[in-house]
Amino acid sequence: MTRGFFITGTDTDAGKTWVALGLLKVLADAGCRTAAFKPVACGVIETAQGLRNEDALLLGEHATLRASYEEVNPYFFAAPIAPHLAAHDAGVRIDLTRIKAQFDMLAARADVVIAEGAGGWLVPLNGRDTMADLAKCLGLPVILVVGIRLGCLNHALLTAQSIMQHGVPLAGWVANAVQPRFTELERNIAALRERISAPLLGSVPYLPQRDVNQIAAALDVGVILG
Repeated sequence: MTRGFFITGTDTDAGKTWVALGLLKVLADAGCRTAAFKPVACGVIETAQGLRNEDALLLGEHATLRASYEEVNPYFFAAPIAPHLAAHDAGVRIDLTRIKAQFDMLAARADVVIAEGAGGWLVPLNGRDTMADLAKCLGLPVILVVGIRLGCLNHALLTAQSIMQHGVPLAGWVANAVQPRFTELERNIAALRERISAPLLGSVPYLPQRDVNQIAAALDVGVILG
């Protein structure tokens, strides 16, 4: 098995974190030692341990490997804005070498690492690098989460094309229903299945209350577990 997957999305709020949580459960149920990795996060909540990113906390809680918050999320910023802007405002430069070193330490202790990006595939991290460069640096195949809504066809196809142009394997994609009454759900999914060469790994229904068990049940990842 590959040592991990990089979860990206068509845009913000496509459902990356919850699909990542579902993948962590599926992998744990298959007997894998799992680690979670959120290299860069923007937006925090107040906790007893101080400021933390909520998505990073959820990822860490659903991995079987116990790791410190800083191991799971080496870069986190208070402002819920694009990473390169948040880093600039904080006087920090996001360093891919540092992220890769942290990833390698997690990967050495786990069977598989689920790494989740921030925002979409080409979100800038600094003056030169993007999220795509980070995925390539980590050497991970990508799972693309498509938030199924009006406009998703263009977003999904452009993202899938860019992933391949960057020379990164696209392991598969997940259709995530993000609107309660989107009438063209099935036809949009069918259109993407015809046009994206990577396999559809699951179709997550709209869930008013997000539930990891339901999301995991919607995923069919046998093709990437071999």
